[in-house]
Amino acid sequence: MTMEQNDNKTQDIRKLVDSSERLGAIGSPSTTSELTLDVFGTAVSKKLIGELGVFRYGQEGKDHYALGQITEVMLRNIMLEQAIGRGIVRERERWDAVQGRQDTHTATMNLGAVFAKSDKNVEPSLLGTVPPTGTSIHLVGDDLLTALLEPYKSEIFYLGSVYGSKPRLPMWFRHFGSGQGGAGEAYHIGIFGKTGSGKSVLAKMMLVAYARHKNMGLFVLDPQGEFAKGMRPVQMGLGSSGEVPQMGIILNPTILQAIGRPYQVFDITNLILDRWEIFKETLIQLGFFDDLGVKWPDYQSTMADYLEDYLKSENITLRDLAKDEVFDKSLVFMTQCVPRVYSQKAGQDRCIQLASQAKDNPNSSVGRMVRNKWRQACSLFEERKNAKRVDSIVKDALHSPGQTRQMVIIDLSKHPTEITSAVWDDQIKPLLINRFLQAIIHEAEQAYQGDQSLNTLVVIDEAHRLAPRERFENDRQARIKATLVDAVRTTRKYGLGWLFISLTLSSLDKDIVSQLRSTFFGFGLGSGVELQALKDLVGGEKEYLKLYQSFKDPHSAFSEEYKTFSFMALGPVSPLAFSGAPLFFDAFTRSDEFLTANNIALPIPAKM
Repeated sequence: MTMEQNDNKTQDIRKLVDSSERLGAIGSPSTTSELTLDVFGTAVSKKLIGELGVFRYGQEGKDHYALGQITEVMLRNIMLEQAIGRGIVRERERWDAVQGRQDTHTATMNLGAVFAKSDKNVEPSLLGTVPPTGTSIHLVGDDLLTALLEPYKSEIFYLGSVYGSKPRLPMWFRHFGSGQGGAGEAYHIGIFGKTGSGKSVLAKMMLVAYARHKNMGLFVLDPQGEFAKGMRPVQMGLGSSGEVPQMGIILNPTILQAIGRPYQVFDITNLILDRWEIFKETLIQLGFFDDLGVKWPDYQSTMADYLEDYLKSENITLRDLAKDEVFDKSLVFMTQCVPRVYSQKAGQDRCIQLASQAKDNPNSSVGRMVRNKWRQACSLFEERKNAKRVDSIVKDALHSPGQTRQMVIIDLSKHPTEITSAVWDDQIKPLLINRFLQAIIHEAEQAYQGDQSLNTLVVIDEAHRLAPRERFENDRQARIKATLVDAVRTTRKYGLGWLFISLTLSSLDKDIVSQLRSTFFGFGLGSGVELQALKDLVGGEKEYLKLYQSFKDPHSAFSEEYKTFSFMALGPVSPLAFSGAPLFFDAFTRSDEFLTANNIALPIPAKM
């Protein structure tokens, strides 16, 4: 850019500021982080809370532009604050000479970003002093934001508009590597909010933002199938009809195709499992040992452990389990092992009789039932077409140098029909999640030893179930939590970041919360222990918390048309947030707005 072009650009920015609507002027007292705004009479009737304001001032011989968000408005009338004024109103009911005419409105504006005009460009700066009182503060519009952030336009992404207003709030989601569009390091992210606050849709929009970086790995652990539900093209004819998807499934094949991002979804039907612990738990929960007369849960676990030791001693792998001879050997072993489990003869006889009957008479009811459950468990571990092993899935997702990397979603919402959803959620699913966590952490460590950065974000939905703040009594669940907490502490240097989605802030482990670099807070954390946890994280600034508490419950809206999903964002999530102050925005509720704002053009469907 030539000097003349730069001067023209700077003049354009100055004109945009000076010609925009004036809200008020800097008043007293004001500091370099928080300004008092004397609101003009022309702006008193406007919606001011949440609006972005800007003022131009000189510093070290350069034009500077400071932007901030209005967090509070206060009305004062000195006459009515005195006893005599209150007495007059009480007696006369009106005091026309004072009421309304001597009202003064002041607003609090918290600074978020400062830009300076340099010889080459417009660049970030800081407010080194407080400009004089009377400095005009103007309303910020899309055109000014576009002009100020023009050098970074390729990195800008939009999740919604300024809180309660129309201008879109510029944000950026950089990959964890170096070079163009990179943050240079990994960091952890948290999204919090009550059910229905919009946190899942926000996470999906963020994934679309990160998916633009072809060299960045994206791995989603999806316990409830929230992220997988939009990834099947049969829904709404995605990929063929050209329909604009609903916001609930904004993460879908059509949009990923538009930004050139491949993806793959895995569930229990195309996963090949590979851990004995999962096999044993599956057998137990299917009722395999119960059908063989081993009734007590502790005895079933003991028998499963003995069976594992035996199969390993016979050099039988998990891939071999589906063979008929392995099943027969297992039954014979269990008849021999029964005295080690049951000390009383009645229990021994019952188990030996049922196991012998299942082996010698496979067409009996016991034989068919036991064999069927064995095969169901073994089917999860055998090689099959279009299915992949856990290690292979993780390696392919985390290591694709020089290629456009796949987004991988692990859908754990499906379960075998013979296992209830409650048992699946409480017993099996945590083991599967822990298996993936172990594989991801192992790959991260290997990459680090090879002086490589994974440049990967792992998304964990329902994080409060895996790593709650309270202590787990169950050893297995405690182990999973410890794995996750340790990963958050150590994997950032490996180029591996984590995105946690949780219902509440206070329910997630403190060690995880303390490691979060960027956080998003939706509706529902404005009271009780949640508010205290929010105070601890935000820093206790009452203006921010008051503005957050003004969020409306989306489900209190008269209709879908009036629903708003508001968020408070903290951390390096926007070029307007480098001062560390929170930003407030309303997330998009229409997918066409989201697509248009981010220049995502859906592919044109082929003509029939």
